[in-house]
Amino acid sequence: MKSDAVRGHLDGLLLAVLEPGPLHGYAIITAVQQRSGGVLDLRTGTIYPALQRLERLGLLSSDWESAGGRRRRRYALTDAGRSALAGERDSWRAFTSAIDAVLNPARPLGTTG
Repeated sequence: MKSDAVRGHLDGLLLAVLEPGPLHGYAIITAVQQRSGGVLDLRTGTIYPALQRLERLGLLSSDWESAGGRRRRRYALTDAGRSALAGERDSWRAFTSAIDAVLNPARPLGTTG
């Protein structure tokens, strides 16, 4: 899927995959791919700046973990991040409802066929 289609929704996607618990960057990319059935393939050059921005905004926190002799940064939702995720979900529902109403208008009352 084109990256333009994800633009504007990246924050919500990242917050959603972190909802169950902390993940490092590659695991976040993998989670998005798996949840989307492979349709969304986010690049590291997109993910890491977004994660850093969300952390600066207080929506994520991070720490370092060691795995296999390597250190990697692990990201987790903060309470503010959970609230922001709820807002993202509400906005998404309103957005998709509006788009659906335009693309698939209901038949006006009183019409047939």
